[in-house]
Amino acid sequence: MKHNYLLFTFYLLGLNLLSAQENPVSKDSLENLANITSEYLKKYNYKDGVENAYLLLDHAESVKDDYYKFHAHNFLGNAYNDLKDTLRAKKNYLQALDYANGLKNDTLLIYIYNNLGNIYSETKGSEDKGIAYYNKVINLADSIAVEKEKLFPTVNIAWTYMDCEKYSFAYPYLKKSLKLLGAEENNNVRSQLYMLLGKYHHKTNELDSADYYFSEGLRLAEKDSLLLPISLLSKDYANMLFENGDYEKAYENLEKHNVNNSQLFENEKIAEIEAVNARFDVDEYRRNLEISRKEKAYQDELIGKSTEKILIMVVASLILIIILLILNKINQDRKKLIDELKEKNNQLLDSRDNAERLSRLKTEFLSTVSHELRTPLYGVVGLTSLLLDDKSLKKHESDLKSLKFSADYLLALINDVLQMNKMESNQVKLENIPFNIQELVLSIVNTFEFTRLQNKSKLHYSIDERIPVDLIGDPVRLSQILMNLVGNAVKFTENGNIFINIELQARVEDRSVIYFEVKDDGIGIPKSKQKIIFEEFSQLKSSNYNYQGTGLGLPIVKRLLELFDSQIHLKSKEGEGSTFCFSLSLKEDQSPSKKAGFAHEVYLDNLKEAQRILVVDDNRINQVVTKRILEKQNFECVVAANGVEAIERATAENFDLILMDLNMPGINGMETTKRIRQFNKHVPVVALTAVEIEEVRQEIHEAGMNDIIVKPYDVERFYQIIKRNLSLNMEVTSKS
Repeated sequence: MKHNYLLFTFYLLGLNLLSAQENPVSKDSLENLANITSEYLKKYNYKDGVENAYLLLDHAESVKDDYYKFHAHNFLGNAYNDLKDTLRAKKNYLQALDYANGLKNDTLLIYIYNNLGNIYSETKGSEDKGIAYYNKVINLADSIAVEKEKLFPTVNIAWTYMDCEKYSFAYPYLKKSLKLLGAEENNNVRSQLYMLLGKYHHKTNELDSADYYFSEGLRLAEKDSLLLPISLLSKDYANMLFENGDYEKAYENLEKHNVNNSQLFENEKIAEIEAVNARFDVDEYRRNLEISRKEKAYQDELIGKSTEKILIMVVASLILIIILLILNKINQDRKKLIDELKEKNNQLLDSRDNAERLSRLKTEFLSTVSHELRTPLYGVVGLTSLLLDDKSLKKHESDLKSLKFSADYLLALINDVLQMNKMESNQVKLENIPFNIQELVLSIVNTFEFTRLQNKSKLHYSIDERIPVDLIGDPVRLSQILMNLVGNAVKFTENGNIFINIELQARVEDRSVIYFEVKDDGIGIPKSKQKIIFEEFSQLKSSNYNYQGTGLGLPIVKRLLELFDSQIHLKSKEGEGSTFCFSLSLKEDQSPSKKAGFAHEVYLDNLKEAQRILVVDDNRINQVVTKRILEKQNFECVVAANGVEAIERATAENFDLILMDLNMPGINGMETTKRIRQFNKHVPVVALTAVEIEEVRQEIHEAGMNDIIVKPYDVERFYQIIKRNLSLNMEVTSKS
């Protein structure tokens, strides 16, 4: 409750002043009802006060009088606030504020600002907002030069600070309130102001002053039978007396507080207020029902006229027909859209199927073209290698090397395009086969011998001695990665150095983590280009250099390393060279058969008897190239042009090894091998093919072939595979 009762008295005093200012003509009933309501609330008769406030609101709305709407809502706000129904109180105060702003009446604004200040100051946490509203009242009173209007907000600010236990803030406002009250005989206001002063002196331990203000305030309140001030004063006075040990007098004041408090807030009165609210809701419903009945009677009167009935029916029928036509048009348009959507979906499905078909055709086409290009390249590379070994052609050595370089470049280009196509089709799978890392690196170094000489560069390589020589992994994919990185370094380095460093990072059980690094001191890569060079068909462009290439090398490296669960790292600075590095976890090959194999190769090199090899190939140029390469190593060669001839030769003669082309007219290489295996289980059969290994590896082994040589090949690698398989054949023959 607290200080809002003090402000209610202030509001009732000001109401008469406002009434005198308003023109009473034709508003006597509203003015009379407002005065009756204020009298009920002044005497704490909330039942009749609220009922008359709603009645005042109803009458004010009927004549659209915002002035009395304001007072009705303000009365309701005061009543509900006294009864601790804060939500309803705030709702009514805010509605009253809207009317006061609309009327632009400063006096009304003073009242409503005070009341809103009461609401917020009573709510914990929003006391500052309440004080702000009180200060609005004081500022407004200053602007209209009405000094007495400042009394109540000043008292309320003091009261709010007292409730927040900010006594030093409250005291200046208490002194100012006494000054504003002056000698005015208003026991209601004075008694409550004395209560605050008594409370202040009690808290500041000035007990004599506190006793004076409490007892004097009680006297004034009892003189005018002011229930609320008596209740508040007696409670605070009792608290002080209990602290000072005056229990008898304290008990008397506490009893006085209980009697007055219960008289104010009896449960019956609260129940009566709820009954009034319910009655008001019923009245609203009855008013709405009456309006509805009047509208229905009016409609019945209209329908009662036959001519108008017919007109209405005709109009309604026309409207219904129009609606049906519109709905029919909408339905037809919907069906048309559905049919168009189905057609579009079918077109999209056809496009998808066509795209998949074209993707398959592209893959098959690239595979076929790859094979068809590799076959003649085999002849070019092979014949060029043979001519380079011919000392009588020494004066043409430079031209022959250029020819071989061009063939190697074309082969690399074909391999890059085919490799990217296979990776896009998710056809690349890693293998786990034994390989020799030293042989792999040496083969890569030899491959770039011509290019590095052409660029006047030096190629260095070092392999950590702790790395096992024999490993298990995918040598083809690892070779592709290193070939692309070394090729990239050789291409962009002139009069410089290229370094291949391979180091052991760690060993975990039977696996080795190996660090690969390809470093050069060439032109380097600008920072802005270091990301895009790993994108397909991207090349580093320079005004000072003219480098050829597809731009697929580094993207292939990146994708292949992803298959190894690794990634490429780049460190580079323009003009200072580049370093590409990555790490792989490879399994160590602990098979004991390796050493035996090397022993047989040594033994094979020491053999004086020529080994007989059957070369099966339908291409005349390839026959000549393969035969001449083998004869350089003193092998005895017999040539078969097709599968039937090969079977006849293998049946009639003994051969130490058979080189079998896969793609031949009539009986292909795999079918020929199967038939040979029916009568000869031991002779090594090595596939000689221009097709990618992954495409045929499984079929080759299932057909009974022992190994694979991909055309065109490196001559040294060719000899190694031939000798390895001859050695294995000798081992099997000796055991049998």
